[in-house]
Amino acid sequence: MLDDRDRRILDTLQKDAGISVTDLAEYVALSVSACSRRIQRLEESGHILRRIIVLDRERMGVPTTVFALVKTAHHSDEWTETFRRIISDIPEIVEAHRLTGNHDYILKIVLPRVEHYDVIYKQIVRKLELFDVSASISMEELKQGMAIPVGYAR
Repeated sequence: MLDDRDRRILDTLQKDAGISVTDLAEYVALSVSACSRRIQRLEESGHILRRIIVLDRERMGVPTTVFALVKTAHHSDEWTETFRRIISDIPEIVEAHRLTGNHDYILKIVLPRVEHYDVIYKQIVRKLELFDVSASISMEELKQGMAIPVGYAR
């Protein structure tokens, strides 16, 4: 079971994984060694999957976001696995979700410019048959982040 200190540790680390254990311990009112043990326990229990660095997309040369909505006529496990492999090999595709409703998948694609979307589209359709793909260009990012609520954690 997680307590409030564990949740504060998780919340703080997901916002700044680079915080020192000393600063984190002070923030959650623990000794450095107790805080370090809790972090290790949270990693071992799987609450912390990995620690990452978030890069500035503008400086990395991929400021454009395109969302591609994919429909397919194929729903077999084999087709889905092939699709998963293809999109996993394309670094510009940073997220992919299987959906309910009118579309089967949504892909979040980061690009240097809108015109580069055609390159990504062709990489997929050369290897796999799709029924329909429609793309929407993000005009403005209203909210961004990887932090998730910690209040539900068990």
